[in-house]
Amino acid sequence: MKLIVAIVQDTDAPGLTKALLERGLQSTKLASTGGFLREGNTTLLIGLEDDRVEEALELIREKCRTRTRLVTRGLPLSEAPDPFLAQPVEVQVGGAVVFVLPVEAFFRV
Repeated sequence: MKLIVAIVQDTDAPGLTKALLERGLQSTKLASTGGFLREGNTTLLIGLEDDRVEEALELIREKCRTRTRLVTRGLPLSEAPDPFLAQPVEVQVGGAVVFVLPVEAFFRV
């Protein structure tokens, strides 16, 4: 067995959990925060048999695409040491960070 720990953007999580469920793959959803923008993320724990790992990874790739977004830094223009620091910056968001871990034992109580 394997445990997939997938950290995805909150906006991608509903589509991914639905797609997983449609394929008979259950997940546990945890709220998390982090990354460059300090925005909410969803961490999914997906326990599955070894032969279904690639299927789950393909769903993650399909549902959690990266995209660009304009972000302004928190400094007002009048307080910025350099006017260019207050300009919007294009950053990549979305995608997923995925860990695949071996499972030594699994119990349902």
